[in-house]
Amino acid sequence: MKKLLLGATFAALSFPAFADTFTTIENQPLSELWVNPGFYSYHFQRDKGFDDTNPGWGAEYRFSTVASATAGRFHNSDRRMSNYAGVYYQPWAIGPVRLGAVVGGFNGYPKMRDGGWFLAAIPVISMEYQRVGVNFAIVPTYKERLHGAFSVQLKFKLL
Repeated sequence: MKKLLLGATFAALSFPAFADTFTTIENQPLSELWVNPGFYSYHFQRDKGFDDTNPGWGAEYRFSTVASATAGRFHNSDRRMSNYAGVYYQPWAIGPVRLGAVVGGFNGYPKMRDGGWFLAAIPVISMEYQRVGVNFAIVPTYKERLHGAFSVQLKFKLL
């Protein structure tokens, strides 16, 4: 309990410094192409036997400092192939970390529209350094159709 209180006190005292690093990113044109080898997902329902490794391929074209288009294919947690296409919108930053969401279409989940396409909005945090980056996403659980997870996607800049 003492460690929890000490941690909470430290966090509270650090908040003013943390708040000073929160910024709104200015929207400017950009042209970057990123590729990724899929995802790793840590599922919240550990007892359901989902596949945490989600290999595949994908691309992200950053056309502005706050937005990018993305598309790809991966082996999903239900051990089926899924496709996705969407748009990242990340207008905020805390230091080098971008904050926002990806909105797009997904398919391949047998309990969601019989594997057909559906729309989703997923909160995303991203970090990039030179030619390497990572996207962290929190995928919400949706009834017994979609399985919630913390997802990590490593990416590499080509252009």
